[in-house]
Amino acid sequence: MRFGKISLAAIAAASLAAAPVAAQSANSASAVERAAVENSEESNLGGSGTIIAILAAAAIIAGIIIAAGNDDDEPASP
Repeated sequence: MRFGKISLAAIAAASLAAAPVAAQSANSASAVERAAVENSEESNLGGSGTIIAILAAAAIIAGIIIAAGNDDDEPASP
């Protein structure tokens, strides 16, 4: 019984290790290349990175205030 579990684990490990190699060899056999596309338009998301950073900082500060603002020292049971 123990030998069966060990051999099953070895087979699973070998298949997990061999899967990327098999996928790479199958992909290189077809020799498909990606074509580049020219894009002359600019992104419409100008400055959104700073907005996201400000919102993330505000959310972190709000979480700290909510976590630290619990001044209820009374017991829950009467």
